[in-house]
Amino acid sequence: MEEAKEFLQLNKEEAESVSRLTIHPHRLGFQCSFYEDFALRGIRVDSVQRGFVSCTFRVPPRLTDKSGNLATGAVANLVDEVGGAIVHVEGLTMNVSVDMSISFLGTAKLNDELQITSKVLGRRGSYSGAIVLVRNKVTGELIAEGRHSLFDKHGSKL
Repeated sequence: MEEAKEFLQLNKEEAESVSRLTIHPHRLGFQCSFYEDFALRGIRVDSVQRGFVSCTFRVPPRLTDKSGNLATGAVANLVDEVGGAIVHVEGLTMNVSVDMSISFLGTAKLNDELQITSKVLGRRGSYSGAIVLVRNKVTGELIAEGRHSLFDKHGSKL
């Protein structure tokens, strides 16, 4: 544990750099939050139908690993966001992720254009499920398949 703490400790220059960051709180209807700007910038919604959404996303440098591949954490974020968006009901608060399962089947490189599709698998009470497929738009190669389960407190009797 001590080794982990030591590894994560910021040096003086890093600490000063972090202390100068200005991150404004997110206000609905105003500017994007840091998270939205960093992780979600560049997603373009192509089509929305009942229970289905299709998006396009070009892999930016900020979401790649040292090998130039789309980071697995970025793929997990896409599954979370697009899977959550497909089950969202306008006017209600966002659902809470209960479970995500992701199969990583390929890699995406910097500037690859991805096709992200999501479909509602079903709803039962307060529980919803979605599947998210991430493909290379040019080659059709399946990069990842995610299953996302969400809970909505509004439908709950608790």
